[in-house]
Amino acid sequence: MSNLHKLEVYIADVRAQLASHKIYKNLNSIPDIKLFMEDHVFAVWDFMSLLKALQNLLTTTSTPWKPSNNSITCRFINEIVLGEESDLNESNVPMSHFEMYLEAMQQIGANSSEIEKLINNISDESSVIQLIEQCEIQEETKNFVRFTFDVIRSQKPHCIASAFTFGREDIIPEMFLEILKNTDHKAATFSKLKYYLERHIELDGDEHGPLSLQMIDKLCGNDKTKWREVEIIAKESIAKRIDLWNGVNKRLIASKENALSY
Repeated sequence: MSNLHKLEVYIADVRAQLASHKIYKNLNSIPDIKLFMEDHVFAVWDFMSLLKALQNLLTTTSTPWKPSNNSITCRFINEIVLGEESDLNESNVPMSHFEMYLEAMQQIGANSSEIEKLINNISDESSVIQLIEQCEIQEETKNFVRFTFDVIRSQKPHCIASAFTFGREDIIPEMFLEILKNTDHKAATFSKLKYYLERHIELDGDEHGPLSLQMIDKLCGNDKTKWREVEIIAKESIAKRIDLWNGVNKRLIASKENALSY
């Protein structure tokens, strides 16, 4: 059994919990998507911080330039950076996936003020932790971001790669697309969200997912300690994702109950 297969077996139970989370039954309308996106955008953003941390550690991003210690992992991460940081949007304009998500929020009418406030005021890693406390978002969302930056501060490429790769919301794009398909498109336009979701499915399934797994395999090699650390971070990353869903689900339920009270 390969180390990657052992890892998949190790996290199978917690991944099953994530896949069967009760939030999915509560996401069934455009208002639900709006609320979801207002917290989820923080996970879209801190994913990019994990990516840039990997690029800093696995490629040469300073001058004078020197060759990378591992040209294979260097290529892996640069290919992912190209797609995530400078993909083409629906108008063929270069744009990061985070910026696409932000534009989709604005088009669909979701409130992006909290994430914009964070982006406009951050200066370094320490400021993120201070500013996240001031954001009016679910506590579980704040904890998710805190965990991300704890992993980044470890400066261990294999651990950061584990947090980057596992616990991602594989089921969400397909669910959002189904909701949009059943929505009256005369009421509003959701073209940006639809494009983002379709692009997300295409890249993660065909390119970035397999590349991320190969990267972990290369970073760990035959080092048992690294594989064990990757297992721990993978499982904790998924647990944090479940907690994030718990927080958003509480908000969805509260919103539905308020709507019924009128």
